[in-house]
Amino acid sequence: MTHSKTLQPSEEKTRGRLILVTGASGYVGGRLVPALEERGERVRCMARNPQYLAGRFHQNTEVVAGDVLDPSSLATALTGVDTAYYMVHSMGSTIGDFEEQDRSGAQNFARAAIECGVRRVIYLGGLGEDAHLSPHLASRVEVGHILANEGPPTLEFRASIVIGSGSLSFELVRSLVNKLPVMITPRWVHTLAQPIAIEDVISYLVHGLDLQQQGDTVFEIGGPERVTYAELMHEYARQIGVRRLAVPIRFLSPKLSSLWLGLVTPVYARIGRKLIDSLRNETIVNDTRALECFTVKPLGARQAIERALRNEDREIAQTRWSDAQSSGGKPQRWGGARLGSRFIDIQETFVNVDTTRAYEPIRKIGGTNGWYFATSVWRLRGFVDLLMGGVGMRRGRRHPTDLRPGDILDFWRVETYEDKHLLRLQAEMKVPGRAWLQFEVQPAVRGSKITQTAIFDPLGLSGLIYWYGLYPIHWLIFRGMLYKVARRAEA
Repeated sequence: MTHSKTLQPSEEKTRGRLILVTGASGYVGGRLVPALEERGERVRCMARNPQYLAGRFHQNTEVVAGDVLDPSSLATALTGVDTAYYMVHSMGSTIGDFEEQDRSGAQNFARAAIECGVRRVIYLGGLGEDAHLSPHLASRVEVGHILANEGPPTLEFRASIVIGSGSLSFELVRSLVNKLPVMITPRWVHTLAQPIAIEDVISYLVHGLDLQQQGDTVFEIGGPERVTYAELMHEYARQIGVRRLAVPIRFLSPKLSSLWLGLVTPVYARIGRKLIDSLRNETIVNDTRALECFTVKPLGARQAIERALRNEDREIAQTRWSDAQSSGGKPQRWGGARLGSRFIDIQETFVNVDTTRAYEPIRKIGGTNGWYFATSVWRLRGFVDLLMGGVGMRRGRRHPTDLRPGDILDFWRVETYEDKHLLRLQAEMKVPGRAWLQFEVQPAVRGSKITQTAIFDPLGLSGLIYWYGLYPIHWLIFRGMLYKVARRAEA
């Protein structure tokens, strides 16, 4: 698909060019940045919370604040940029408003890119071109049209299922097969898709910089095979050496299926609903021009799963779908809301070990390591959160011992991390207000002092009822957790 706009890159113009990557905290963007750095490109990352990207990339890579929903924040990020990667999606937002967020974000970005003289935009969208697309896929397609029609020349890659360690689709397949000896298979598991390995997605995105493009162009990208989710699950089971019985259930609605996914996989109910809605549409490649225009030779589904498993075996994926800030849901905007007085609960204890030993259980908290005290209560809170449309406890943590700002940690997100000293978590569960949990370790006369601080900003009357009604339970849990942290440090 081409339009009238023309892009004629020259060696002089592209030498030393500045590349902007939006969505660098997300799954694809977090892998794209290192690939561009390795290639020798000058890279700038834009994020709503730049502190979450601290230390993740090369020291020469710029990190600037910017939000596509705030037009005034875009000029600084886009000034001097040659090519901008648009990797922003609102899949984690509540149903009913994510399409408008995607639409507004794309319009704001396209107009700002024109004003700042950006030469080209590269966008990763989703496959699907019929009149009955799910809201999620339709929004992805609409964003591509907006960028092309209102912004600089746009190169759009449209992909189906992305397979890689930590990807949403791979996490779904892996969790279902690992946790369910008997797998319930609704109708959506038999829809055709054309999966592509994350490494091949990154290769296409990077090679797109060198394309001598005429106008706005769309490439459909995918692996060599058309398969269903059921076939992917069987292949994964074969590779890990297990047998699974599939029981077809035709009557499961998307809502029931999404709640089911929230219980057995890291895909919590809200994103699960959008994912399943999308799976009613076939996402296959009908235009094979990408194979002719690029040197990328995509892996097959079997090879992509093998590579993802090798990365999983290293216990750490380079990025995960849930790292994206949007996975926590719609950004909560508190301007104009009347918040009650901030409640702070501080508890301290002393341990007869140095700060390194005292901090050890803190940096390992959450995920498969657990929360050390009242584990069943934590799980119950996560289940209730899922029923309320929240993230629940299923997201876990990226790595059992390593943390960095921006990481998800069950239904928290790491806001601040200072090794051997400080860990501050911001709540992403459903609460009538804002909540933080902080651990601080300081040297003491004999050993170390551990300070645990729970902070809550209540929103109106419901927030006050929540705090006072649950305060005895919270006090007991936090006190017990601090005691267990201290005992583990001294063990």
